[in-house]
Amino acid sequence: MPEQQIAQSVIARLDIEQPDELIAYLRRTGRIAPGERVRVSILRGGVSNRTVAVERETGDAWVLKQALEKLRVPVDWFSSPERIHREALGLEWLARIAPAGCITPLLFEDPEQHLLAMQAVPQPHDNWKSMLLAGGIQLDHFRQFATLLGTIHREAYGRRTDLQEVFAERSFFESLRLEPYYAYAAGQVPDAAGFLDALIHDTLACRITLVHGDYSPKNILIYRDRLVLLDHEVIHFGDPAFDLGFSLTHFLSKAHHLPALRREFAEAAREYWRVYAETLGSLPWAADLEPRAVRHTLGCLLARVAGRSPLEYLDAAERDRQRQAVLSIMPTAPATIAGLICMFEERLCLVSNL
Repeated sequence: MPEQQIAQSVIARLDIEQPDELIAYLRRTGRIAPGERVRVSILRGGVSNRTVAVERETGDAWVLKQALEKLRVPVDWFSSPERIHREALGLEWLARIAPAGCITPLLFEDPEQHLLAMQAVPQPHDNWKSMLLAGGIQLDHFRQFATLLGTIHREAYGRRTDLQEVFAERSFFESLRLEPYYAYAAGQVPDAAGFLDALIHDTLACRITLVHGDYSPKNILIYRDRLVLLDHEVIHFGDPAFDLGFSLTHFLSKAHHLPALRREFAEAAREYWRVYAETLGSLPWAADLEPRAVRHTLGCLLARVAGRSPLEYLDAAERDRQRQAVLSIMPTAPATIAGLICMFEERLCLVSNL
């Protein structure tokens, strides 16, 4: 075997979820001292990366992420592990434009092993998705979530001359969002194919500001009652309405899943949109944003029950109800978020009684 192939083979063998391998790597690369002891813990839950926590004798705590080529879902879903370096780029830029304390500092990245390390969020902290599923609805968290996104979109637009070039490449967004969400769902639900195909076309044609692409409660840790945003591997310059639709989908799907809290989730979703719009201000494109956000919300609501990555907390009956409700709204979609929230609640009640 040629020397170059041997080197590549050695590189490919690193698996950061194997503690002995990871510790040897950290020592070999000088990240920790030769005799230093560290504690390694595997962090579960993500489908696209290996993720581990490293606690050092010094008291420092890191989180290491290593991108997977084949994602951990039941259907085949592939994406280049090079996307981890897009996430590192996202960490660098978001730290400049997001509210202070909302982004974890980047420590180092390794282009050969397709991994990065960031400073860990101190303990104790909570995952917002878990809090919401347990009924922990606090309007201030939704307001912070809205302010964070509105600030990113507004500040990135102000720096669009630089950011449009830095984040112009969108292949990871296409392979991890547009194809597995909209395109795959279009193949599974033919009645929605026209709507979703048009949504894909319009999304690719839109380049307005920086888009996170994974703006979800699962990617929020709450430390000392403040939100910290994680997971930036599909960040790109594009349509900010996608972030709104993606995030609103989680609130509305949880409203569906937890009927006793449906009114509270609906109120929180409306407050989220109100604070976001207030934070964004009167930018040239703000007036046309809301109808596109409605369309993305409908697309994501369907994709999360018929796409490659269905929401795991919805059972088969809930997935079917959500699909029926969304399909009934798509032909006459409202132009406002408030209208969509109201219509989604009404249609859920209707299909539940059929």
